[in-house]
Amino acid sequence: MIVRPGNGSLLLITQPDHAALAGRIMDRWLDPALRDSPRKDEILMAVREHDNGWAEVDAAPVVDSESGRLLDFVHVPLDVRQGVWPRGIARLAHTPYAAALVAQHALHIYGRKRRDREWADFFGQMERTRAQHLRRSGAGSLNDLQRDYAFVRVADLLSLGFCQGRREPVTDEFGYDLRVEDGDVIISPDPFGGAPVPLAIRGREIPDRSFSTEADAFEALNAAREATLTGVARGV
Repeated sequence: MIVRPGNGSLLLITQPDHAALAGRIMDRWLDPALRDSPRKDEILMAVREHDNGWAEVDAAPVVDSESGRLLDFVHVPLDVRQGVWPRGIARLAHTPYAAALVAQHALHIYGRKRRDREWADFFGQMERTRAQHLRRSGAGSLNDLQRDYAFVRVADLLSLGFCQGRREPVTDEFGYDLRVEDGDVIISPDPFGGAPVPLAIRGREIPDRSFSTEADAFEALNAAREATLTGVARGV
């Protein structure tokens, strides 16, 4: 779950909804390396579905037992963070190149954990899974996969920046500069050919408070009103 605070409330956005927004952004991407790729459809599927393993987690709030605060996708327990990826990748088994890209995503975003003993089994599993699905796909080499992964990563960062209202600028690992200004996402170099890309995502708004139990938080979630976050992505 993405948890965005503001004005005494929390806007909750599910990870699958954020990934779907990333897909809508990438649909407008004009880079020939994507547009002309024989693997374009699989890349776009990976973008749209890269967080589908979070669906079960996001169906109910996760509450910190000490503070009573709602936990976002960064702070949920380790077993939850590790467990979403095998589930999500398995859902893409019918499109193995997309499944391999999502395994690459898991390896990439947690790369800083490489030396942590509690992550060793996870990295081994994801590397085996990536190799298995890449082999089944027959669609390209590991180098091809890692180049194609750049589109998954930048779309993820753009959508997350918008959903979180992230203020600090980010330079991603593939050469794009991203920032959020007045709710709009600005990216350089421009991948949209000068055309603005409308952004909209629905979430649920609950009071910004501590919760005594997860049942308490779930009750607040059930009573939440829907809210829509809107903006624009544009290149410079």
